[in-house]
Amino acid sequence: MVHVSWDDANAYAKWAGKRLPTEAEWEWAARGGLKDKIYPWGDEHISTGAVKANSWEGSFPYDNAVKDLFFYSAPVKSYEPNPYGLYDMAGNVWEWCSDWYNFDYYKELNSGKVKNPQGPEESYDPYNPYIDQRVIRGGSFLCNDDYCAGYRVASRMKSSPDTGSQHTGFRCVKPL
Repeated sequence: MVHVSWDDANAYAKWAGKRLPTEAEWEWAARGGLKDKIYPWGDEHISTGAVKANSWEGSFPYDNAVKDLFFYSAPVKSYEPNPYGLYDMAGNVWEWCSDWYNFDYYKELNSGKVKNPQGPEESYDPYNPYIDQRVIRGGSFLCNDDYCAGYRVASRMKSSPDTGSQHTGFRCVKPL
């Protein structure tokens, strides 16, 4: 599902008896058990070898070579899953996480040993201090190394929770 705001994605997840993943859960799942790797499939660059994800291939926004066969979002399971069996953890659409976006949050985490962080308690972005924002992860079909390598596992972005776009979606997690 795309064109969905965080507010609507969160409401759907609750309705379905699920929730949105924390940013830490999302990254752990995207890594698929591969330690210290750049992408969900390992370290091979996205444009090397077989097509691994839906991303912009060419000069954005003028030319997309469409090597991945999709100009916009791709159907789920169009590419190989990661080692955990999860599909589309890179590219295709950005995915909402439950966390507020806080510019300094990783500094706070690095100050001590934190296990399974639940995210900051409030939003803070010095570049946009008057708008609350939530974390989105995974990149989208609009990402390209020239301006946005969002398909890297550690990449993070933010958006206001009332925003929905054609390259933003979500996935739910189910409590144990």
